[in-house]
Amino acid sequence: MFSQLRNIDKAFKHIRLFSFLLILACVLISGFALIKSYQAVQVAQDRVYILAGGKALEAFASGRKDNIPVEARDHVRTFHQFFFTLDPDDKVIQTNISKALYLGDQSIKAQYDNLKEGGYYTNLISANISQEIVVDSVALNMDEYPYQFRCYAMQKLIRATSTTSRNLITEGTLRNVSRSDNNPHGFLIERWEIITNRDTTLQNARP
Repeated sequence: MFSQLRNIDKAFKHIRLFSFLLILACVLISGFALIKSYQAVQVAQDRVYILAGGKALEAFASGRKDNIPVEARDHVRTFHQFFFTLDPDDKVIQTNISKALYLGDQSIKAQYDNLKEGGYYTNLISANISQEIVVDSVALNMDEYPYQFRCYAMQKLIRATSTTSRNLITEGTLRNVSRSDNNPHGFLIERWEIITNRDTTLQNARP
């Protein structure tokens, strides 16, 4: 009889231990599941999706340091597009030049003043010449600050009778400034100068 009681007591202890271990395992599994669910929610909240063409595309954020070369090249390209893309219209010229002046310092204003005093823009208007530019490449030196750049481009002067192509090379430096609507990249071009701007080809218009 005492032997049966001992067996029952032993069995009860085993059941109690098993139940304790089972409850502990359930608590651990539940806690692990809650933590993972919270992490999944945080990751989902950090994602931004852009709707383009009826498709949801995930956008990834990155720091400015990762994008400096890309933004710097685009800043240089944008400036050259504004400064050298002109039509024989005084308002168009003033609008584009004004946008270009926001992207650089007095060295750009000095180049503009020299061209204006030399009658360059007046000649464009009187001769009905449109001016276009295609930037081939922008070389950057990121080892020193301010960042040095050299821009290689092809400039076209389009007349009613012909189109003149020019090889254009400019250089300068880039300094970090605050971003604004007029300067979204947050760079300022300094010590800008035109190294080469010579005619390469002349193509006559078809009669």
